[in-house]
Amino acid sequence: MVMAYTYKSFKLTSLVYILILIHCIILMIGGHYTYAEVPLFNDLFGSSRNNYDKVGHFAQGFVPALITREIILRKNVIQGARWQVFFIICFCLALSAFYELIEWGVALLSDQAAEAFLGTQGYIWDTQSDMGFALLGAIIALISLNKLHDRQLANLQTQ
Repeated sequence: MVMAYTYKSFKLTSLVYILILIHCIILMIGGHYTYAEVPLFNDLFGSSRNNYDKVGHFAQGFVPALITREIILRKNVIQGARWQVFFIICFCLALSAFYELIEWGVALLSDQAAEAFLGTQGYIWDTQSDMGFALLGAIIALISLNKLHDRQLANLQTQ
């Protein structure tokens, strides 16, 4: 809805739109099977835990990092590359922490469905590792896609 509303006034780069689509697919797969039961991730690498939720949390850092980067650069919100990177990583971690608080709230409100929603699968460090994967996703996105993103931003400005 937000993307349709802002498409004419603030069109994003095709890279960001593709990443948003991939993230939506990741979320839909997790919602369909529940994150603890995605078939491809059962017993992956000999682990008894289904780690599909880690893919989702990685994407939860990866995709918002580039969305945030694009807004910051195009709106000229923050001066200096280091401050931009710092803010983007902080934003992604705050988003991840907010999601973890939502998970906790749902767990408190829905006693029976909590385990299926949370997908902790008995792992006591699940919340911390989820946020760690979001952090890792944000850092990898900024390192690996900044040049491609810069080229697409330059092309967007010349149109």
